[in-house]
Amino acid sequence: MSRHRYEETTGDIRIAVEPDFLDEQSQPDESHYLWAYRVTIENRGSAAVQLISRHWRITDARGNVREVRGEGVVGEQPVIGPGGSFQYTSGAPLKTACGFMTGAYQMRDETGKLFEAAIPMFALESPYEKQMLQ
Repeated sequence: MSRHRYEETTGDIRIAVEPDFLDEQSQPDESHYLWAYRVTIENRGSAAVQLISRHWRITDARGNVREVRGEGVVGEQPVIGPGGSFQYTSGAPLKTACGFMTGAYQMRDETGKLFEAAIPMFALESPYEKQMLQ
């Protein structure tokens, strides 16, 4: 996918994101740019955790922020065992040729305690972003 890998660790949870610009599905003439991003969530702890919900902040090159909240990811609320991982791919559209995303997952440990695991801030870059500077 991408040349860039962004990582963040919160307690025993490590989250890595690899964004990829989808040139063939983007329409720059219509200000429509699309990225896929692959997320890997690793549980480096000794007890299982469950991903309950997500909160994303998506910012375009003009500073417009869109917040996305919802249960689980890609229709799932995965339980990740000790030493295990969960990976999924999703996408994000923007009206500008670049931007960035960040956020957090709400997780639950085996005792029922809720906690947040930070998603690293990552860049949404495209080959068209230099044209925006003109």
